Amino acid sequence: MDVKRRTFLLGTASYAVVGSYAVAGCSPAPAVPTSSASSGSAAAPTDPPASSDPEPTPGQQPGRRPATGTDQISRKTLIRRYSGKKPTKWGEAVPRVVRRLPTSDRVVALTLDACGGRTGSGYDAELIETLRRKRVPATLFINARWIEANPGKFRKLAADPLFEIANHGAEHRPLSVTGRSAYGIAGTASVAEVIDEVAINQRLIKKLTGVTPAFFRSGTAYYDDVAVRIVSDLGLRVVNFNVLGDAGATYSATQVAAAMLSSKPGSIVLAHMNRQDHGTAEGIHAAVPKLRDRGFRFVHLSEYLH
Repeated sequence: MDVKRRTFLLGTASYAVVGSYAVAGCSPAPAVPTSSASSGSAAAPTDPPASSDPEPTPGQQPGRRPATGTDQISRKTLIRRYSGKKPTKWGEAVPRVVRRLPTSDRVVALTLDACGGRTGSGYDAELIETLRRKRVPATLFINARWIEANPGKFRKLAADPLFEIANHGAEHRPLSVTGRSAYGIAGTASVAEVIDEVAINQRLIKKLTGVTPAFFRSGTAYYDDVAVRIVSDLGLRVVNFNVLGDAGATYSATQVAAAMLSSKPGSIVLAHMNRQDHGTAEGIHAAVPKLRDRGFRFVHLSEYLH
């Protein structure tokens, strides 16, 4: 794993964090075009190279500080609570992971990931402007690395009531207490690393926006069941999807539109806002009026998930 120390410099605030680049950008595209319910496993990750940073405490990744301050007691409690717990589920559809809204209303929740990393820190301005012109609300799952690369854009998005901000992790890692990987990306390897993957970005977003995110999605959208319980204890709901909108921003506009139009009442669509060189914006632009003609409206996750 290529590990690089990075510093967030936004206004007068400074936060030390690490960027993990097992792969750049987002997870690869699955073979199926519109939905995902996988529970398969991936190969075990390799150990990261030695770091020049001081020796980390148990469960702490080299170069990254653990959660501290007001959440330190909670962190210790969670480590005690879940230490030694053995996962029994792994994938995108484990228990407690929300994949559709609990309603029969003709609503669709559009969720957009911003994954960060070497090729994942772009900004699809055309997509965002399309949503603004068409008044389509969306929930934006933002990774800490993307915030670092796009501080001004992040502040503008967070201030726009059309969008709500959600937590996409500090390092875009699958969430595991045993180091399981997905799509070749090494997952968190302990209870402490699960907590830090969530809490570091949670505090960053709260510091910059004044709002505490209510929802979390991991890098690759893979979890084990113990990790999901930890996220729940941290006060967030884990939200995945039942409509794969753009397959990591690899779909053509035609494929994106077809995926969007497969939505059912309560569908949660996953697409990406960090890659402007694919068909996401054009496909969503084509699908939105057709879905509205069918009686659908677009909603924030928070309108149906509490």
